[in-house]
Amino acid sequence: MKTSSLALAAALALAACGNPDATNAQEGPFDQDFGSTDRVAPTDAGALKTSFAPVVRIAAPAVVNISARSVQRVRDPFWEFFGGGAPRARVAESIGSGVIVRPNGVVVTNSHVVAGAQEIRVTLNDRREYPATVLLADERSDIAVLQLEGADALPTVRIDDQEQLLVGDLVLAIGNPFGVGQTVTNGIISALNRTDTGIADSASFIQTDAAINPGNSGGALIDLDGDLIGINTAIFSRSGASAGVGFAVPAQTVRQVVDSAVGGETRVIRPWLGVAVQGVTNDIAQTLGLPRPQGVVVTEVYRGGPADRAGIGEGDVITAVNGQEINDQSGLNFQVGNRDPGDTVQVTVRNDRGARTVNARVERLPGDADTDGAAVIQQGVLSGLAVLPLNPALADSLGASPFASGVIVGGVAGQGYAARYGFRRGDLIVQVNGRPATSLDAIERLPRGTEIVIERGGRRQSAVLR
Repeated sequence: MKTSSLALAAALALAACGNPDATNAQEGPFDQDFGSTDRVAPTDAGALKTSFAPVVRIAAPAVVNISARSVQRVRDPFWEFFGGGAPRARVAESIGSGVIVRPNGVVVTNSHVVAGAQEIRVTLNDRREYPATVLLADERSDIAVLQLEGADALPTVRIDDQEQLLVGDLVLAIGNPFGVGQTVTNGIISALNRTDTGIADSASFIQTDAAINPGNSGGALIDLDGDLIGINTAIFSRSGASAGVGFAVPAQTVRQVVDSAVGGETRVIRPWLGVAVQGVTNDIAQTLGLPRPQGVVVTEVYRGGPADRAGIGEGDVITAVNGQEINDQSGLNFQVGNRDPGDTVQVTVRNDRGARTVNARVERLPGDADTDGAAVIQQGVLSGLAVLPLNPALADSLGASPFASGVIVGGVAGQGYAARYGFRRGDLIVQVNGRPATSLDAIERLPRGTEIVIERGGRRQSAVLR
């Protein structure tokens, strides 16, 4: 389970997923049309005594426990200080949960549960164990798809990406908290369309108050039909235990990753609209004459891209995609990225001429995301860096903006000066000695004392390499 940077977990090393005290999370709509559903609140005391057991009976057999083992190289600072002590190997083990979605042993879990694992074992609800391999791990959604070896005719849970979810719906969370064994908790959907949470940049999360704890990562969020509506992935907590604020990756994203994995893809291909945007604040809304701060302002349009061809320009405000309200870049990424390349989406746009809806045919990002052709710098203070000229597809795959320009780091060799400076895969080299780094020639054979500017995680950092 991911927690915020303020939380400590006893059973599992957890990744930071944002500051719970400062978020611009996109709100789900509360003015919902309940008249179009068959949901009813309990009407008497007898109704409150009804049981979730029939739902658990359907779903629980398909929820599994996952143990992932990896070997890590650990340095001892004490012995290194005296010039000795080689790195030693340490076996690390993480625990989590997963859900069987195909009877031949296709399992969905979180990417962070199996990250770096050399050995993965999956234990079923009936205590059977299977070794597993990773078919596809998508870090951007934190979803991984595993294949159990030698499995057949296993119980499954149906991925339901068509259900109309509403805030207040009852849900169950099933997983393996703290490694104690399969556990079921219940709660409601607290919010929908949670974006800009710091967990992922292309997901729109379901928020729930069902108790989710470390070890629940990759477990099932189930509706009262016994269908899978989400994969539990993160909590906001200061203690490491459930504080009633948990997040699940929605079924639409889960299905996209599963379909990519069983289709033989090595990564998830997400289309784009070809725009860079920023959220509409209250001040921006007043400046643009909008009735309320809602939508995203287009700050850049990729020439010849889907938005450009649809007539969307800089300064336009995108308020919805396919009828779903948009309030930040993550929400836009989710609504567009869950489509297939070539699909047409309806984009609602406002500007000084009024509101209109245009059709845009979303596409793959231009360029090649393959990093195999990275050139390794052999001389100078950046020796050991594997770098590539930037294109939108490559930038997006490495976590940079598709609109960025510069030279991107595809890897860092263990030998060479670059390793000691702390460069990371995905770093964008923007400037060298005050000039734009637009080609590989600009960063080769650089001497000591070179001033360099890199962009990492949306922030620019400068340093003098000595």
